Amino acid sequence: MSPSTSPRFFTEREVASHCTKDSCWVLLGTRVYDVTAFLRMHPGGEALILRRSGKDVSGEMEGPPHRHSENARRWMEQYYIGELDRDRGTDETQTLRERRKASEETAEKMTDKKVQEEDENSPFNICSSVDLDKDLVDWRKPLAWQVGHLREKYDAWVHQPVDRPIRLFGNPFLEASTKTSWYWVPVVWLPIVFYFSWHCYTTLAEGTTRIVLTSDFSIPISKYIFPLLFLTGWFLWSLIEYCIHRFVFHMKPPAHNYYLITIHFLLHGQHHKSPFDGSRLVFPPGLASLVVGSFYLILRHTMPDILGICVFVGGLCGYVVYDMIHYYLHYGSPKRGSYMYSLKAYHVKHHFEHQRAGFGITSTFWDHPFNTVIPDEKF
Repeated sequence: MSPSTSPRFFTEREVASHCTKDSCWVLLGTRVYDVTAFLRMHPGGEALILRRSGKDVSGEMEGPPHRHSENARRWMEQYYIGELDRDRGTDETQTLRERRKASEETAEKMTDKKVQEEDENSPFNICSSVDLDKDLVDWRKPLAWQVGHLREKYDAWVHQPVDRPIRLFGNPFLEASTKTSWYWVPVVWLPIVFYFSWHCYTTLAEGTTRIVLTSDFSIPISKYIFPLLFLTGWFLWSLIEYCIHRFVFHMKPPAHNYYLITIHFLLHGQHHKSPFDGSRLVFPPGLASLVVGSFYLILRHTMPDILGICVFVGGLCGYVVYDMIHYYLHYGSPKRGSYMYSLKAYHVKHHFEHQRAGFGITSTFWDHPFNTVIPDEKF
């Protein structure tokens, strides 16, 4: 709802009637929010909101068990639809209110139609709740070449999430190359995992693989060592995952450097700005192949041939699991109390409240030795 538009008024009965997955409203004091679109995104699961539908959630917003951050409150404002009217009034007052409501709806439709007519030639104008007039960038145009001009305002802007798809480039082919549906990750990489796993196991099963220590001494490598090498690669990937997320994706580009700001936004900033843009929650195979290829070459040059491949395939499997878990943490609804539930809550805190901590995705393991664990809330 535009700030210049008079708020719509709803009775308590109207608010209480919206208590389903198809239409879920909540109250924050006297402010009314339609959170239907947020149900599947809620880190605590949609059931927690549905149980409170039609009611005041002020207590839950303040906690315990969880005090919602300023970013979470700002996010909620995108779903604001009006105010609660506890004054039932006379029939005449109600009739006047209904007429006023109808008049406001007509005015809103005329305004929306005018804006649509003004922007109908823009291929980048996707309907959303972003304030197009007050935001620091022009959402009607591709963002890739705009964010570098934000300079010292970039860091604060990129960590104020919005519920809106992002257009990075004007060129359709270039834009399409930055988007990937989640299923392409297993489709592209799992056949490679299965092939190399079979190749490594059968090669080791031949019994000819040995680690040469000296000209007179070598150690035979059994096929039963493959699972250990595989898990070693997976564990190694978990460290790489943490380091990339913390030191590359969360680097703080200098405010005066247009190019580093742009690179940061393309790599990860756009994900923090629009964390529920489903087309950009996993790595495009082309970009991922650069990391995968580097990992492969390093292992091939630092370990005996087949042993390096064994470690590599474990790391590649770890990457596939990482991308699938990351997608699930944004769109899945894990059972309360489960491991995935705790991971989802942890990752959402990283997005909305603790952007300089909580870098683990598939596990919080590496956050402990690097001292980046998200602190527990105290009330």
